[in-house]
Amino acid sequence: MKIFSEVCKRRSVTKAAEALGITQPAVSLCVKDLERYYDVRLFDRISHRLYLTAEGEKLLVYAHKIIAMFDEAESEVKNWHRLESLRVGSSVTIGTRLMPGYVKKFSAAYPGVHISVTVDNSFEIEKKIINNELDFAMIEGTVHSVGITAKKFKKDTLVLVCGPESAWACKTELRPEDLGEMPFLLREKGSGARELFDSTLFTHGITVKPEWESISTEAIISAVESGAGCSVLPLGLVERELRQRRLLQIPINGICFERYFYIIRHRDKHLSKAGISFFKENGLAPV
Repeated sequence: MKIFSEVCKRRSVTKAAEALGITQPAVSLCVKDLERYYDVRLFDRISHRLYLTAEGEKLLVYAHKIIAMFDEAESEVKNWHRLESLRVGSSVTIGTRLMPGYVKKFSAAYPGVHISVTVDNSFEIEKKIINNELDFAMIEGTVHSVGITAKKFKKDTLVLVCGPESAWACKTELRPEDLGEMPFLLREKGSGARELFDSTLFTHGITVKPEWESISTEAIISAVESGAGCSVLPLGLVERELRQRRLLQIPINGICFERYFYIIRHRDKHLSKAGISFFKENGLAPV
């Protein structure tokens, strides 16, 4: 239709070919194909000039509409960053430490993309991925669903901490068996931190019944600082308190709480251009 419209505009096959940057035979063939398809004559050829027939005039009206709609579709699809939205999930640790910076960087590059973030424990985030409530997510710890594709992107360390007035504050190192005697304040079951803590102690034959369980890392930090007990928390979330001596770190002989952060998505879900751009802007490889 663009070729037909250009021929109508130029009243010449040769000039239309020059304007479109294609050969004259290609333009002539296109016009002939249209005439054959609609079984009408679109042009009268008089004195080496082209004049639209009545049928040609009718087709030109539709050609203009088709070209306008095509150009609009091209513009809208290619300018996806003005239209698209992104649903991102995050576990609590990543949501606290990393996600705000990731979102800020992406939004600065693509202000037209609406991005929503859901922060929850890793178990709940996995469920939302499976139910197609999120486009992708970042979690810590083991991925449990076979329907999820996962890729490591960062290593993380958890540390044992207590308050400065705690009875354990004077300890320079603990034996693994000491952990069974300590009052622990822990994240809820389903969180990546809790899963790592439980599985690590299980491999050492140690059982702990927590004094507190909370979905809020901030609440646990505050309680530990006040002397209510000890906890194992991500180093990145307690660095400030450790520097200020509001919390103290106690090494454990033979035990190290380490894990990876993962980027996850449903294995059958296509990663959109907005999703790919999110990872690119933040120097991450998409899953």
